[in-house]
Amino acid sequence: MIFSSALIENAVNEFARLPGIGKKTALRLVLHLLKQEPAQVKLFGDVVTRMREQIKFCKICHNVSDQDICSICGNPSRNNALVCVVESIRDVMAIENTQQFNGTYHVLGGIISPIDGIGPDQLNIYSLVERTQQQGIEEIIMALSPTIEGDTTIYYLSKKLKEFPVKITTIARGIAFGGELEYADEMTLARSISNRLPLENYVQK
Repeated sequence: MIFSSALIENAVNEFARLPGIGKKTALRLVLHLLKQEPAQVKLFGDVVTRMREQIKFCKICHNVSDQDICSICGNPSRNNALVCVVESIRDVMAIENTQQFNGTYHVLGGIISPIDGIGPDQLNIYSLVERTQQQGIEEIIMALSPTIEGDTTIYYLSKKLKEFPVKITTIARGIAFGGELEYADEMTLARSISNRLPLENYVQK
């Protein structure tokens, strides 16, 4: 792709770094910005910069937040004794969109995947064990994508939590094996949570 401006080329290259954005799409976005008023483009840049600089991660569940404690953990109407363990922030958003879950979350920040060099120490596992020990959690729902890596992570977590008097369940198999949780439709995801199974039943299958 040949550019008549180094500034446009640099902008296209930066947009193309974003996931799912190729060079052609990046060029279309850059040309769109060129049509906007300078003040509007500055506002766009300022919003992105402020988001990156000021965003926080909840000290309890590791979800994104504007404050030290996210709006979910800080909501007195949520059931703090019920914790849904998810891989990523996107999974929190997917489950929240179902409007069928009234508990809280724990974002692991990934799943155990030795082939990708991701081990337990790189995930938010210690803080989950600490929460279980200190906060009187009654049930933990393992809402991880039904993949080999997801199952490995569930197995590891169950071993870490077995000493505590907490019920451990997992989402039902409404989510196809090998599928990603964030891409499941809201109805399937809602049913998978409401029809959750005791972990021992899941492991036997």
